[in-house]
Amino acid sequence: MTVPDSRARPPGTPPSSRAGGRPLRRTVPPDTAFWLVALAFHITMLGATLPTPLYPLYQRQMGFSTLTTTVVFAAYALGVLTALVLFGRVSDAVGRRRTLLPGLACSALSAMVFLTAHDLALLLVARLLSGLSAGVFTGTATATLVDLAGRGGSERATLVATVANIGGLGAGPLVSGTLAQLAPDPMRLPFLVDLLLLASAVAGLWLMPEPVPTSMPRPRLRLRVAWPRVPAAMRATFVRASTAGFAGFAVLGLYTSVAPSFLSRLLGLPDPALAGAVAGTLCAASALGQIVLVKPLGHRALPVACGLIVVGMALLAAGLAAASLLLLVAAGAMAGLGQGVAFRGALTVLNSTAPSARRAEVASAFFVVMYTAISLPVIGVGLAAGAVGLRTAGTGFSVGVALLAAGALVALRGLGSGMTPEEQPEDHPEERPEAHAP
Repeated sequence: MTVPDSRARPPGTPPSSRAGGRPLRRTVPPDTAFWLVALAFHITMLGATLPTPLYPLYQRQMGFSTLTTTVVFAAYALGVLTALVLFGRVSDAVGRRRTLLPGLACSALSAMVFLTAHDLALLLVARLLSGLSAGVFTGTATATLVDLAGRGGSERATLVATVANIGGLGAGPLVSGTLAQLAPDPMRLPFLVDLLLLASAVAGLWLMPEPVPTSMPRPRLRLRVAWPRVPAAMRATFVRASTAGFAGFAVLGLYTSVAPSFLSRLLGLPDPALAGAVAGTLCAASALGQIVLVKPLGHRALPVACGLIVVGMALLAAGLAAASLLLLVAAGAMAGLGQGVAFRGALTVLNSTAPSARRAEVASAFFVVMYTAISLPVIGVGLAAGAVGLRTAGTGFSVGVALLAAGALVALRGLGSGMTPEEQPEDHPEERPEAHAP
């Protein structure tokens, strides 16, 4: 005789509710949810770079300098790092979905502030909110994709996460630049489109099943400054991976910050569509490198990435010296390939070696390092441009990033080629969360 399960839905109870009256949220299968999360990730990162080709327009409208543009970017970087520090471990405790939805809310608020931005203060608020959204998504969405991919799907999830991330960053300038060039109301229309895209992302995440088990009791959520920690067993691996990733993200920050200004001020090409396309070149090449090069290169991926970055920075320095659009685009393509290989190669190693219960925390720690790297060149160029001029400042920082990548290449050779996913188990029992004080 079979004993009825008291948890079963009584006859006549709609599928959308439990017997006790508590609503049961409808969800989609994990495979479908995987792509919905990837889409939300892409849309969020697209919103983060929408303003890039619009900065010359804001400069003319509000009358601020290149240094002020640096301050605006610094507000975005501050938002990213704040989110990573405050929320980097939250999704491991409260669940992925409950963390991602507020991230989308911050992105929507940012777009709404941009729609009404008429002075520098509102611009700073909008970029801070955008940074908070990106900071929430970078670590949590990456961990969510790995969770939804299931055991053995870490490599595929990492590829999708990095392409969604960098692809979104590259699509943002392209979309806003094209709309600003060809459509009316260039300061508002890109953000109206962004809000429509974000609405679709919210709908997708609402249907996502929670991949973090909810049967175990969870600690009470307390927001506090807590730098994401890396488990002791994988710290050497983290350093190897982050060294190359740092050089790659320094390239991304340098190129996306100087390209629109150089086109407008040094080459006399102020078109927003061109600025968006040039800034997007690096991100498109990054996505291509992630898809095409990482797997064939195998353990050589990170050293090769550093070499590509050095060549790309040499081309950028030459392009700035010669005021050549062709060299500027070639630099973006070459450096983008290197950045993409470094990014995916590093994240693949970390996702495959991190304990599943601390995957979001490790990813957040990685992105703290990456967004520090992306911020320093932008702030440095802005400060130096006022003293020595934009061309000299850009050339100097190109040389600096090339030396950084060369140093990373030497460090990787000295430490070995890095750890491949096959060399590490999927989890580390000694690093389970119960071994750590809350």
